Amino acid sequence: MPYPDELRLLIEAELERLAFSREPLTDGLVEAMRYSLLAGGKRIRPVLALATTRAIGRDERELLPLAVAIELIHTYSLIHDDLPAMDDDDMRRGRPTNHVAFGQDVAILAGDGLYAEAFRHLLTHQAGEPADILAGVRELAAATGVDGMVGGQYLDVAGIQPDEPDRARSLRRLHELKTGRLIAASVECVLLIGGMRRPATTAYRDFAAELGVLFQIVDDILDVTGTDDALGKPRGSDERHGKRTYVTEFGLEGARALAERSHRQARASLAKAAPGGAPELEQITEFIATRTS
Repeated sequence: MPYPDELRLLIEAELERLAFSREPLTDGLVEAMRYSLLAGGKRIRPVLALATTRAIGRDERELLPLAVAIELIHTYSLIHDDLPAMDDDDMRRGRPTNHVAFGQDVAILAGDGLYAEAFRHLLTHQAGEPADILAGVRELAAATGVDGMVGGQYLDVAGIQPDEPDRARSLRRLHELKTGRLIAASVECVLLIGGMRRPATTAYRDFAAELGVLFQIVDDILDVTGTDDALGKPRGSDERHGKRTYVTEFGLEGARALAERSHRQARASLAKAAPGGAPELEQITEFIATRTS
C-alpha cells in the first residue's frame, strides 16, 4: 500500500519556509535546528495529523500549523535522545547526529529552541475557535511533558518499571508514554482543534493509542533485524544500553506476534472511527506495520 507522500511533501515545503529568528547573532543555533529538522524521513507524526484532518472532512491545510509544530517537537526529542547522556548515538537518518556536528552544548539548545518554537508557531498560525486551539495546545503539551514523552524517557533512562504484574502491560505502559503519546496526540489534537469531543472521538483515540504501540513494537524488532543503512543509524542500540524491549522480553517471534495483534486492533478501531473509509490513515497504518527502516 502506498505512503501518503502528497501530505509528506506538503509538510516538507512548510518546514523549509520556517524562519526562527531575525537576530544574526543566533544564526549558528538556527543552522543547528534546521540541520536536524530538514534531515528527511517519512514525517509520520505530522502526516498522521494531516491524514486525520482529511478523515474528519476538513482540508489538510487547515491543520498544517499543528502538523509543523508536531514535527518540531519530534525533532527536538530526537536531538536530545541522541545525546551521550541519553542513547549516545552518532548517526541519525544517515548523517552525524546534532551533537556530533555542532557539539553537545549547541545540540541541547537546538532541541530546546525547537520545542519552544513549536508552540510559538502553533499559537501564531493555527486558525480556529480559541477554546478549541487551547484544548489542542494543552493536549500537545501534556503528551510531551512529564505525563507523556519526557516522563516515558525518564522511566527508560532510570530503568524504572511501571507497576504492572503483566510483562506486556508493563512494557506497553512505558512506551505509551515515551513513544505513544506524541503519536496519539497527532490524532487527538486534530480532533480537539476541530471541535470534536468524546464520546464521538473515542474510536479515533483508541486507534491512535494502538498505532503508537504498534510503532514501538516494530521499532524494537527493526533494532534487531534491520541494517545500519536502512535504519540510518547503528542497529542494536537498545541491546547495547541494556534496555527493555519487546524483543528482549518476548523474543523476536513473540514480538512479531504482539505486533500482528496490535496491527489488527488498530485496523479495527480505525474501521469503527471511519466506517466510510480513511485511505491516508489506512496507508499510514500499513506503513508502520510493514516498515523496514
